[in-house]
Amino acid sequence: MVVSQFRAKQKQTGAKYKDFRKKRKSDMGRIPTLTKIGESETKNVRVLGGNLKVRLQNADKVNLYNPKDKKSTVVKIKTVAENPANRHFVRRNIITKGTVVETELGKARITSRPGQDGTLNAVLI
Repeated sequence: MVVSQFRAKQKQTGAKYKDFRKKRKSDMGRIPTLTKIGESETKNVRVLGGNLKVRLQNADKVNLYNPKDKKSTVVKIKTVAENPANRHFVRRNIITKGTVVETELGKARITSRPGQDGTLNAVLI
């Protein structure tokens, strides 16, 4: 079954919307990537206009920016500390934007979108 980004068939009241057009391929969505901690792995996905979107399946390192030193370093990720997107993602070690991860240098907040960008950038907290 396809993930749809089209509006619902019914209104909040239960009344049905009148169809103004048929289904389109542009209304289709995709299953979320759910980037996990593990050996680095990416996947290329063709998107609208023939462009490519790099999806990060697994990651074990992060580009960590230290605001005091104003320098970036590549650091290994230990575990997921908290995730504002979903509290169950912490248990499953799933990384999304805004996730707080435990690294070798301390806690860091993810600033990139791993399912969209294909990279992991973070700022030391």
